[in-house]
Amino acid sequence: MPPTVFEPAPFPDHALLDSGDGEKLERFGSLLLRRPDPQALWRPRLPRERWEACDLRFERDPRSGGRSGSWRARRGDVPGSWTVGWRDARFVLRPTAFKHVGLFPEQASNWAWLSGLDFGVPEPRLLNLFGYTGAASIAALQAGYRVTHVDASRTSLAWARENLEASGLPADAMRVLLEDALGFARREARRGARYELVFLDPPHHGRGPKGETWEFATGIADLVETCARLLEPRSALCLSAYAIGISPRTLSNLLAELEGGELEVDELALPEVEEEGLPRRDLPAGFCARWTRGAGPRP
Repeated sequence: MPPTVFEPAPFPDHALLDSGDGEKLERFGSLLLRRPDPQALWRPRLPRERWEACDLRFERDPRSGGRSGSWRARRGDVPGSWTVGWRDARFVLRPTAFKHVGLFPEQASNWAWLSGLDFGVPEPRLLNLFGYTGAASIAALQAGYRVTHVDASRTSLAWARENLEASGLPADAMRVLLEDALGFARREARRGARYELVFLDPPHHGRGPKGETWEFATGIADLVETCARLLEPRSALCLSAYAIGISPRTLSNLLAELEGGELEVDELALPEVEEEGLPRRDLPAGFCARWTRGAGPRP
């Protein structure tokens, strides 16, 4: 029996075509991208020529210890940025020096989950810490949430504003803050702020706008405890982690102290496009915990 995963949400503008030998081959909109993935330890299924036909390929820079690199275009007319859609949202993608493109497609499962929650109030409040380029925030806005979007990177916040515009939303559709996540959550708790949903997708390492340091291993327990103080009686919290070495049991134990709710912990994964006669194969994309208290599905 294969391991279980949170059911991936339909995402027509993204497809994982193949994976293996430490890489993945993906389609984002009309472009085919090839980039490293440390989880893909098996052998690819598609022939080599399919991989070589990619529009963009990420190549690590050995001088950086493999932490960064550059993208090589197969032809001269590959755009520097392009747009993909998920439901009514539109996201601007562009290659970065750290192999990312501004979007984590496995998170679509969480966007669909938060869009389907009912808290019994007309405009539930969502706090998105480590909000990055705003995909979850925009999905939440379009599902009727009042969103506070926090990130420590000016570049990411500017990108989030681009995505607001691309999605046809006004610049003031959400509260956008350049803040250290833990520091902001602590201040919100002291102010008595409350939210129906807290969304957490923290990196393994990070740095705040005033030089604050973030380490998942040493900061996550404090962050979860602080966020617990922000939750309304009918509420939810979502925590994702892609750090290698973090297990589902780790997330379960972290959220076990939250009072009176129900907890689901499972993997996030990207399913490969199914080939006839071959079993489904999922590329692991981290673990996720979803905690709910008094919130049900939307009617």
